[in-house]
Amino acid sequence: MDKLERLAFLRRVVDREIHHLNYSAGKMFSQPFTIESAEQLSSNEELAEQLEAFISRFCRLQDTVGDKLLPAWLDFLEEKTNVAIDNLDKAEKIGVLPSVDRWLELRQLRNQMIHEYIEDLNILVDALQTAHDNLDFLISVAEAINTDLDNRGLPR
Repeated sequence: MDKLERLAFLRRVVDREIHHLNYSAGKMFSQPFTIESAEQLSSNEELAEQLEAFISRFCRLQDTVGDKLLPAWLDFLEEKTNVAIDNLDKAEKIGVLPSVDRWLELRQLRNQMIHEYIEDLNILVDALQTAHDNLDFLISVAEAINTDLDNRGLPR
């Protein structure tokens, strides 16, 4: 697969991931997710499944954008790709990433959403709310890259 085919493939993947994440967010946050909700996770299989889907899709989109689409886009722009933090810095300088620090903070949510909730439901609730509050930020980065590629005439 050449560079352009890979970019087109990644764009389609990201579009699907955004769609599925928005669906999961709609289900998960149709009502506020509270401590009381979190306490029901062990007895409410549907809620637990919605939680797992949201967390998985949130983390997957961030991974796909940060680890795959962003480096492929930078390579297409003939920017030297490097370790993730350097790629994020370039994306911020170019203007598709509003804040590297915010991106890294969202990366840290993974541990709180996946591991910590077993011990402390307050951490889980706070992490989930933070993730939900930052969906637009995460999606906007993917869309900014896709818009740049659209402006350059690259197909999806």
